[in-house]
Amino acid sequence: MASLKEIRIKVASIKSTQKITRAMQLVAASKMKKAQERMTAGKPYAQKIRQVMSHIAHASPEYKHEYMLPRPVKREGYIIISSDRGLCGGLNINLFKRVIAELKSRKDDGIEAEFVLVGQKAVSFFKSMGGKVLGVRTHLGDTPSEADLIGTVKLMLDAFSEGRIDRIHLVSNEFVNTMTQNPTIQQLVPLPKEMVNELAAKGDTSWDYIYEPDAESLLDSLMVRFIESQVYQSVVENAACEQAARMVAMKSATDNAGELITSMQLVYNKLRQAAITQEISEIVGGAAAV
Repeated sequence: MASLKEIRIKVASIKSTQKITRAMQLVAASKMKKAQERMTAGKPYAQKIRQVMSHIAHASPEYKHEYMLPRPVKREGYIIISSDRGLCGGLNINLFKRVIAELKSRKDDGIEAEFVLVGQKAVSFFKSMGGKVLGVRTHLGDTPSEADLIGTVKLMLDAFSEGRIDRIHLVSNEFVNTMTQNPTIQQLVPLPKEMVNELAAKGDTSWDYIYEPDAESLLDSLMVRFIESQVYQSVVENAACEQAARMVAMKSATDNAGELITSMQLVYNKLRQAAITQEISEIVGGAAAV
């Protein structure tokens, strides 16, 4: 059994760790609020560009952009968004498990995969796992910008345009609430049919804009901006997920440290009481012998 001195040292060490986890919990809570504000602020723009793109597509129904045309799938691309730092619970590993399960099912169908990785954790994981990596982007910071992601997205879009990849997926965490973040895999290119047709199903197509130079040219440029905005919004949302998961993980660590300190103090008090009782017994025994 540990001595009283050893238990005091362990308790002091755990208290120091508890202070660190508590501080990290507070920092993550502050950053999470800001990340949620960025995520919420970006959603209206992502939704609007989606509506405008759909409207332009319906303005020229005879023209189909290559990102709207399905093709036989032999190789797929995955843009995987993770965090740069750890200590955020199972956020990243749950996402990677989802990807591995998806890749296994695709491999059974004879479909190969290539990756573009965003975040240091994804880079470390796929470096050990293997796989063909087209590009990497890390250390985006707490305030990522769309300009930081343009080159990374272009690598995958160029591979699709050149026919080296037949379908592109976006892998990231969806922010449900502070306690829940869901790993998601959504098809990015070719655009899902329901995405292209959503305006026709829900909106009013009896009116139209006057396009300059023409709807086809605008659709060609807007389609790339749309894909970039989808990736950017996923990066911002994943940042909010990261801070929420870290806050919960650090709170759990702080609570566990408190419980451990309480249990060790009970053991310390029992040992101390036993030592005092033994000393009293020795004194009484010595006095009786005299």
